[in-house]
Amino acid sequence: MATIKDQHGAGAPRLSSVLAHDTFVPQLRGAKTAMAAAAVPAFTILITDQVDPYDKPLPAAAVAAMREEPFAPVSDNFEGKDRKIAKLSIAKGKVQTFKDIKALVDSLTSDDKMIKHKPKITKDPNSDRVDEEKRNVRVAAFLYAASREGDNDFHLIVGTDPSSKKLTCMTMEVSALPPKSAASFASIKKARDSFKNLVDNKLPGSGYHFYRPPVPITIGGSLFFDITHATGGHPGPKDLRPHIPTIFEVHPVTEIALRA
Repeated sequence: MATIKDQHGAGAPRLSSVLAHDTFVPQLRGAKTAMAAAAVPAFTILITDQVDPYDKPLPAAAVAAMREEPFAPVSDNFEGKDRKIAKLSIAKGKVQTFKDIKALVDSLTSDDKMIKHKPKITKDPNSDRVDEEKRNVRVAAFLYAASREGDNDFHLIVGTDPSSKKLTCMTMEVSALPPKSAASFASIKKARDSFKNLVDNKLPGSGYHFYRPPVPITIGGSLFFDITHATGGHPGPKDLRPHIPTIFEVHPVTEIALRA
């Protein structure tokens, strides 16, 4: 296994931000044979102190704790308020398939138009999906990094092939669970379980985990415009933020799987 000094290339974090590292092998549900399961490669996790721009830097005590125990136990229950109705719903309609993240981003309405949207998109918990968000998408992508937000969503940064000329990334959120009575509960739980299996239950906390090499995945869900980021910097860790051109997200993720 390569050392952390070898984990360079597109989307890699600066070494000064790396607190610890580990490896994982994605756990495949329903692998048809032991040979198929054995063929799954190992990936390196770089545990960093990088956070979203709207979060406070991690205090020294938290950094020390992450060095000792980098994988955080988390609650699965959704504890957020902003646009709660939209975040925990799944759009109706057929799934549109895209070849990569750039193609998906290119299909989106511009952030400027969405910020000026009529009717206005607000952070109110009862703010439902607008027409531009009533789309389900699926895309071949690479998982570059992930963290856990205060509402218990897993915040994934997914992007184009690391060998491509220009890296383009997008935020996709594996939602925490709504009440069991919610129509979306089963789909969201399945996606959350799939993410846990993908990273072998080595789950991120407040600091971003970077995955090296970026993990090839197929991922999909409903589009969502995160109006909470209409001002200030785009979400994402410092070393990937410049590659995220939109505050559109896929939220909630309804499918995620390792791609050969």
